[in-house]
Amino acid sequence: MAGWPGRTLALLAGVMAGLAHPPFGILPGLLGYALLLILIDAESPRPLRSALFRGWLGGVGYFAVATSWITEPFMVDAKTQGWMAPFALVLMAGGLALFWGLAAGLYRSLKTRGVWRVLVFAGCLAGCEWLRGHVLTGFPWDLPGESWRAGGAPSQMASVVGAYGLTWITLAIACAPAALAQAQGRRARVAALVVAGLALAGLYGFGAARLRAAPAVRANAPVIRIVQANIDQKEKWRPENLSAILEAYSNLSRRPAAVRPAIVIWPEGALPAIIDEMLVPGSAYALRLRDAIAPGQTLLMGANRAEAEPGGSARYFNSLVAFRRESDRPDDGLRLTGVYDKHHLVPFGEYMPAAEFATRVGFRSLVHMPDDFTPGARSAPIAPLGVPAVQVLICYEALFPGVTRRGAAQAGLRPAWILNVSNDSWFGGGSGPLQHLNIASYRAIEEGLPIVRATPTGVSAVIDSFGRIAPGASLGLARLGVIDAPLPPSLEATPFSRFGDRLFGAMLLLSGLVALAYRVR
Repeated sequence: MAGWPGRTLALLAGVMAGLAHPPFGILPGLLGYALLLILIDAESPRPLRSALFRGWLGGVGYFAVATSWITEPFMVDAKTQGWMAPFALVLMAGGLALFWGLAAGLYRSLKTRGVWRVLVFAGCLAGCEWLRGHVLTGFPWDLPGESWRAGGAPSQMASVVGAYGLTWITLAIACAPAALAQAQGRRARVAALVVAGLALAGLYGFGAARLRAAPAVRANAPVIRIVQANIDQKEKWRPENLSAILEAYSNLSRRPAAVRPAIVIWPEGALPAIIDEMLVPGSAYALRLRDAIAPGQTLLMGANRAEAEPGGSARYFNSLVAFRRESDRPDDGLRLTGVYDKHHLVPFGEYMPAAEFATRVGFRSLVHMPDDFTPGARSAPIAPLGVPAVQVLICYEALFPGVTRRGAAQAGLRPAWILNVSNDSWFGGGSGPLQHLNIASYRAIEEGLPIVRATPTGVSAVIDSFGRIAPGASLGLARLGVIDAPLPPSLEATPFSRFGDRLFGAMLLLSGLVALAYRVR
C-alpha cells in the first residue's frame, strides 16, 4: 500500500463509495469507506501527511462521480462558457475533497487503535460532511447517508436523525469490515462485525415497520397538476421563443382531466422573461397567462422578478409566485396571492462571489439576468389563497436538511407539504437530475411531509411523506406531459422535525468519547 499503489487504491475507494448513490445504486460500493480507512491507517514514514493526501484522493474519486454533471451548465452556451467546464469539474471535485482530507488528518492525529476506531472515523468524516454543508454557504450534495435510495427501508432512519445522522450510521456500518485488518483481538473483530450486522438489520427493520404504518391518501385531498413542458435549456433563453414556451405551458395546463386540479405548478424560471414585464395590465402576455388556468384554480409558478431601486437600477429575484383566477370575466385578471424569494442562492450560478475580481478575469455567473440575483428573506412557509400552507424550496435549497423545520419555527406554522421547483435541465440528461430527485426526497422523510417536484425536463414527481414516488406520479427525463395526483397526507412531526441535528451531535460526542477512551488506555 505504499506509494502510488496506495494512492490509486484511495482514489478507487472514493469512486466505489460514489457509485453506491442512486442512480447507480451499487451498494457494495459502500465498502469503499472501509478500504479508505485501512489505507489511512497504513503505516507510513509521514503518517499524518499520508492520511491527509489519501483522504483527499478518496474525496476526489467520490466527488468526481457525484458531481460529474457540473460540466453540463457550461455547455448550454458552449461558445462563451464551454472552456470553463473541465476547470469546473477539477475545482469542484478537488475543492470538496478537502473536507475528506481534513477528516482523514483529524482521525489520524487522534491515533486511535482497536476495532472501535471505526466509530471515531465515522465521527470525523460525518462531522466534516456537516462542515461541507455549511462552510461558504454549504454544498451538501450526495451526503454518504443519502446513498440509500430514498423511500427504501434504510432511508427511513432520516426521520429520526436526519441525513447527517444517517451519514454517521452509514459510515460506521460500512467501515466495520476494516476491523478485519486489526492485527490482534479476534473476539473484538467478531464483536465489531456482529454489531455492524445488527445495526444494518435495525435500519431495515425500523424502516420496514415505518413504511407499514403509512396512511392512505385522504378522499378530500386537493389534486395537483405538475406541468413538464420539456423545454431544452439551450432554447429557453432565446427571446424569440418566449411566445412558444408560454403556449406550451398554457396548453398543458389546460389539458382536460378526470378531476380538475385545484393547483397547477410550473417549474423554476418557467418563462424566459421577467414576470413583472409580462403582467402589465392589458398586455397580450398578461391575458395569455390568465387564460392558462381556469376560474378557481391557483398557479404556482417559478419566475424571475425585479424590484426597482432608487437611481433607476433594479434587484432581481429567483422566485415562486402564486396567482389565482377568480372568474371568467374578461376584465378579471390574475390575482397575486403569494411570493417566495429564493434565499439560498447558488454560488457562480446565481451570483458571483468576489464579483468585481471575477468579472475582471472573465468569469460571470450563469444567470440570464442583467445582474446577479438577490437573496430573499429567510425561508419560511407561505399560504396562498386556496393552497395548503407550503414550504417552497427552489432548486439548490432542497439539498439542505432542516430548512423546513427552521422555517416552520420562525413562522410559527408547520406546512402541509413541500414544493421543490427546479430547473434540472441545467444538469443535462445524465445522473444529475436523478441524484437531485433522491436528495430532495430525503427532505420529505426528515420532515414527514410530502414533497412535490416540478422541473422543465424531468424528473418531476409527487413524493409521499416517506420519500416514495406516488404510483404513476412521475415524468422521467426528456418527457413532455402533466402529472395529476392528489396531495399525499402529511404525518405528525418527526423526531428530526422536533430536535433537528441534536441526535447527530450526540453521535459525534460518542465518537469523541471512544477516541478519548483509547487515549486514556
